[in-house]
Amino acid sequence: MAEPEIVPVTEWPDWHANPKGGDPFTQNLNAPYDKGNLCWMLVCTALCWQITPAIGFLYAGMHRRKAALTMVLQSLFCACACGIQFWVYGYSLYQARTTNPILGDLSLAVFRNVLAQPSMANSDIPDILYAAFGFTFVSCTAMILAGAMLERGRLLPSMLFLLCWTTFVYYFIAYWEWNPSGWLYKLGVYDFAGSGPVHIASGFGALAWSLMLGPRVADSDVVDRKKLVHHKPHSPLLMCLGTVFIWFGWFAFNGGSAPNLSLRSIYAIVNTNLAGCGGGVGWVLIDYLYKRKFSLVGFCSGIIAGLVGITPAAGYVPVYVASLIGFLTSATCYYAAKYKHLLSVDDGLDIFAIHGVGGYVGDLLTGIFADNFVPALDGYSGSSYAGGWWNRNFRQLGLQFAGATTAAAWSFVVSCILLFIINKIPGLHLRASEDSEIRGLDIKYLEDVDEEGFYMNECILHGRTPPRCSGSLKAPTSVTEPVGVEGGEKRD
Repeated sequence: MAEPEIVPVTEWPDWHANPKGGDPFTQNLNAPYDKGNLCWMLVCTALCWQITPAIGFLYAGMHRRKAALTMVLQSLFCACACGIQFWVYGYSLYQARTTNPILGDLSLAVFRNVLAQPSMANSDIPDILYAAFGFTFVSCTAMILAGAMLERGRLLPSMLFLLCWTTFVYYFIAYWEWNPSGWLYKLGVYDFAGSGPVHIASGFGALAWSLMLGPRVADSDVVDRKKLVHHKPHSPLLMCLGTVFIWFGWFAFNGGSAPNLSLRSIYAIVNTNLAGCGGGVGWVLIDYLYKRKFSLVGFCSGIIAGLVGITPAAGYVPVYVASLIGFLTSATCYYAAKYKHLLSVDDGLDIFAIHGVGGYVGDLLTGIFADNFVPALDGYSGSSYAGGWWNRNFRQLGLQFAGATTAAAWSFVVSCILLFIINKIPGLHLRASEDSEIRGLDIKYLEDVDEEGFYMNECILHGRTPPRCSGSLKAPTSVTEPVGVEGGEKRD
């Protein structure tokens, strides 16, 4: 039997006529694509995926020991459950080829019709590859938000909230900014790698969640049981390792958003590194002026703040302003964290200060420093971007302000509505019991924890008297000092 002749695709059919791009039995659907671009995006996808567990390690290190493993579990949940959700309907909601300005349809549900046709993001890569890359964004965004449950949120309601949040917040904003039919896309908002749907949305969602949960209870013998106490991270090493892997993954997060292997993608990686450097140095220097000591928490917070600030700008701004963007974003986030007590919110991981405020500042700085020659480096954008203040396009800053404000307001309001509804459902109240909070969420939810050994170590190492410790054990005289990123103050 003669083998069928396989002919290369020379021209893609109209999507509505053949959404898969052709017949793989008779046509070589790989022929139009550059293998370097395919390899680049596959590597970026793999590197971006590990950001989600890396955030889990970062949060676990910053938590107290009794709730650290719960954050690791949440990172695995976000990687798995958000991936299934993305496949079932998420990708279709923000990348469907629809014409309305608000949200896509279910034409691409379960990756139906997602194969070889050029993606809307860039005709240099196929739909299926862009879908694989996009999955990593939603999972790490959900994990950023998950830290807001900080030692006091119940696990099952938090999981339900995260899935509802990605549906009604993330995918809406992603459609507005990244789909060619989205109203913010048409307005001309610059958001290279996701400041709006990723950072601003998760930051303001975390603010809503923290406010709805209320402050943690103090686990020491105090008269007022409702104090905002900020504790030192239980594992600075784990916190630093998480930050390192986040930084490593962020090269792919921003570099792959071009999304082809070009001078623009290289430029985005250089900008990403310089902004992380500027952010880390900036936070530590400002912190040193107040404390006269260096801080690992400060270094990690500053690096991440710099990465947040450059996210919308990496493919739009010249390299000689990237470290400045990182520094300015980090400085703003530092003072947002330092004075967060003015909002009476217990956001011990500073998700709102770093991602919400940092993403907002990054959007505005993009409008100021964007230069029209940088997008042209991808080889196909040409003069389609007007740039920002560098090019006397003063209107762009107003557009950036509109985009950032829209993402912040939508996320905060919708998050509050979702949290209110979930909290009213029988059996799904958001807040853990005081006993579970004091004993620790790890003991409450994970069978991997040795409960007796855990409490014995708590007695000996932390100078406290947890409920399960023997009364014959005498605690050391020193007590773990409550501190926070904002300088160690203990806020009432």
